[in-house]
Amino acid sequence: MIDVQNQPDTRGIYIQQTGVSGVCLPFLIDDGGQTQPVQAIVRFTVALDENLRGTHMSRLMEILDGWINKPIAFRTLDTILREAIDKLETNAAHIRLDFKYFLERRAPVSERTSLLDVDCSFVASLVEGRTAFQLGLSVPFTTLCPCSREISTVGAHNQRSLCSVLLAFNGGPTITIDKLTALIEAQASSAIYPLLKREDEKFVTEAAYDNPKFVEDILRDVVIALRSIKGVRSFSVECENFESIHNHNAFALHDEIGSD
Repeated sequence: MIDVQNQPDTRGIYIQQTGVSGVCLPFLIDDGGQTQPVQAIVRFTVALDENLRGTHMSRLMEILDGWINKPIAFRTLDTILREAIDKLETNAAHIRLDFKYFLERRAPVSERTSLLDVDCSFVASLVEGRTAFQLGLSVPFTTLCPCSREISTVGAHNQRSLCSVLLAFNGGPTITIDKLTALIEAQASSAIYPLLKREDEKFVTEAAYDNPKFVEDILRDVVIALRSIKGVRSFSVECENFESIHNHNAFALHDEIGSD
């Protein structure tokens, strides 16, 4: 059969990334602390020489299928990328896995346990023999408005908030998903819990009231906390409050290159 993809192309355009996206597969994720089965959405791409018309996407799928029952850690992604470069005869490969990771949370008073789902991503690229890793996650929590508390005789408005971070490491990640989530939660007015009894709800409500923060406060505190993580080359942070008394959200962002 004619291999149309291997036909030459004369337009002279090198493509940095081409491949498959929206691939849904079950994987075992190893973040260095524990291994957990997840359902991941994958984007898997390679570079394409300017002289070639198309890449062999079936080969990318074959590589992914071979890792379904094996734990995937950041060091594993390096192996996957090198396999792609070898099989597709290219000089660069990229992979991104987005998945929900479940963390056990214990209610503050009743100590009832439940599972908190956190949106996470493993991102890796191998270009000209050099591998780069990124760990991303989005952590939900509660914020309480300092201005509302200051001007109100009774109460203060609070809301669900979300902090999304993407950390690039000099080598492999030096922090687990659980510890990074806890580090971010500690900067909020209060953490949130999937399961709360009445005594827990009272505790969380009062804790948030005693720790009011603007979206800018959360962002700055998260930045300071991320600076304490060893081996971080750069990071980005986005914080968003889903406002309860406005029809818009409050948003703040910070990007930083680390000193390590």
